[in-house]
Amino acid sequence: MAIAPSLYARQGDTTQIEEMSKVMEVVSKVPDAQVMTDLDATVAYAKASGKGNTKKLGITGFCWGGRIVWLYAAHNPALDAGVAWYGRLVARPGQPPNPLTPKQPVDVAADLKAPVLGLYGAKDRGIPLESIEQMREALKKSKTKSEIIVYPDAKHGFHADYRGDYKKDDADDGWKKLNEWFKKHGAV
Repeated sequence: MAIAPSLYARQGDTTQIEEMSKVMEVVSKVPDAQVMTDLDATVAYAKASGKGNTKKLGITGFCWGGRIVWLYAAHNPALDAGVAWYGRLVARPGQPPNPLTPKQPVDVAADLKAPVLGLYGAKDRGIPLESIEQMREALKKSKTKSEIIVYPDAKHGFHADYRGDYKKDDADDGWKKLNEWFKKHGAV
């Protein structure tokens, strides 16, 4: 069973917005705490429905959702594995912690309860290689065996086939690695 919860619904309907900056206005209003409880409710729904085997629990997300994968892996002890696609790892320069986003993945790396595979692009202008190295260093304090793969020629959004930064070979390889990761860690 796969579920794609609408994690921004309380802040606005992004399905009718075409301009990315307007979508991001909605997304920027979503508190991490709300997302964690919504994901917990999603897992509870899957279990209660009888259609999902929550004893094999994985999460994946792209961009904003990639950041959420790292946070949820620190939040839910029942999670088996996560795969984060180009999710922010550290705060944007000049962005202090706030009530909506009190922590970043680098801040919770030591608290991961499930292993996460991070898939990133070396040419991503929004996620510099320095932040990836910061996360790799922070992951050394984690009890999980999380990993980060950097695709040398990939930019942000390299898995999104509707975007100009789509890179089919890296997207296909990442998807293969996602399936291998979930299988290795019991999420499928």
